[in-house]
Amino acid sequence: MTKNSEHTLLARNFGHADPADVCELNDKDVMVIGGTGSFGKAFVATVLERFKPRRLIVYSRDELKQYEMQQKWNGPEMRYFIGDVRDTDRVEMAMRGVDYVIHAAALKQVPAAEYNPFECIKTNVHGAENVVRAAIRCGVKRVVALSTDKAANPINLYGASKLASDKIFVAGNSMSGKGGSRFAVVRYGNVVGSRGSVIPFFNKLIAEGAKSLPITDARMTRFVITLKQGVDMVLSSLGMMQGGELFVPKIPSVRMTDVAEAMLPGCETRIVGIRPGEKLHEVMITDDDSRATLELSDRFVIEPTFEFWNRPSYTSRGAVRVPEMYRYASDSNTEWLSVEQIRVLLKQEQLLSA
Repeated sequence: MTKNSEHTLLARNFGHADPADVCELNDKDVMVIGGTGSFGKAFVATVLERFKPRRLIVYSRDELKQYEMQQKWNGPEMRYFIGDVRDTDRVEMAMRGVDYVIHAAALKQVPAAEYNPFECIKTNVHGAENVVRAAIRCGVKRVVALSTDKAANPINLYGASKLASDKIFVAGNSMSGKGGSRFAVVRYGNVVGSRGSVIPFFNKLIAEGAKSLPITDARMTRFVITLKQGVDMVLSSLGMMQGGELFVPKIPSVRMTDVAEAMLPGCETRIVGIRPGEKLHEVMITDDDSRATLELSDRFVIEPTFEFWNRPSYTSRGAVRVPEMYRYASDSNTEWLSVEQIRVLLKQEQLLSA
């Protein structure tokens, strides 16, 4: 384990790597699609804390979650739009006059996507197409779309649909033409404590008195990032993007057996087998991606291979090319969290029940 791994996760601040990268959101119209999810709520809280936007638009299809958000954030800048990303006309109507868009809407649960493939495609692929079309028609300046490590070398439909979404957003720069809307993608790993993830599941079992925890495979590893870091990564990428990039943060890995030990010290683990569509290790940069990948101090930038990519090089920021056939994966990562560091993180995020 690296000596600086605690600093890497618990202190790395993706939001302030370079003051020049801060996107000025004061007196601007900002829209977050999928704004009632975990990311959306954290994004709204952060933007209101740091900026004074003219409008901050929350677009989602869940009226109850919007109602709950309105009880907390109901200032004159807030706008709440009921709508589905599948509805082209509604997306375009909500996007009129908007300067910046964050696209965070998706069907994310791997088993649900496998069992409901048509619905997954409608939201994750056709929804991406609708956002790109609406942004171009409405003259949006910049769009950042959230992706996932499962989009790299995908083996399940969720990952495949997000890979298609990534490609659509990158290609959107060609469609918008010179001086038009600019699109970029941020790809990161598992958000610590996100809904449907293993940590809330383990906490539930521990609260019920479990003395052992189920592990799909003892070798399994994952990338991890906090929700705050995810928001900061998106905001800084919104500021530094030129259009067409795919940004990947440098984040540490954990072993799932270590997560179990951190949450229930001394527990036994039961191996239950890898679920359909689940990977043993996650990848965020494939060896084929490496040919177009640059490395900065806190992130990687995968440049597009389209002819439109004639932007100023990130080498002026100190970026260097990664080695050919470089692979950024959770099992070969150089940054790891120990059991104790995982416990510190879970306490910090108020996710440790034991």
